[in-house]
Amino acid sequence: MVTYEFNRESRLLTPGQFQSVFSKPSRYGSSHFTILITANNTDRNRLGLAVAKKRVKLAVQRNRIKRLVRESFRLKQHDLPGIDIVVMVKSGIDKLDNSEINHQLEKIWRKIIQRQKR
Repeated sequence: MVTYEFNRESRLLTPGQFQSVFSKPSRYGSSHFTILITANNTDRNRLGLAVAKKRVKLAVQRNRIKRLVRESFRLKQHDLPGIDIVVMVKSGIDKLDNSEINHQLEKIWRKIIQRQKR
């Protein structure tokens, strides 16, 4: 049975886990996202978020973006191969509405799935 949970095992938690993604990533991007991925040799996908205060000033906006990314990942995680993902944002993302953010994430997930199948 497929579960759509997003629990502690679905997250990158330690600096070491983030560092392993930053050390040799594959990059995917859109106009407002940079997504770094690396294989993690497990059957789980793990998500890390790096939403910098420099890029998104207001905490309420940073939290909204993180919520949208987590929810999008939660629904797509079973289509993705076993990878660790770090999502970083670019300036101006706080001006986008939720549907536009979801649309950009959807395109990136599709790109990752296609490239990893090769």
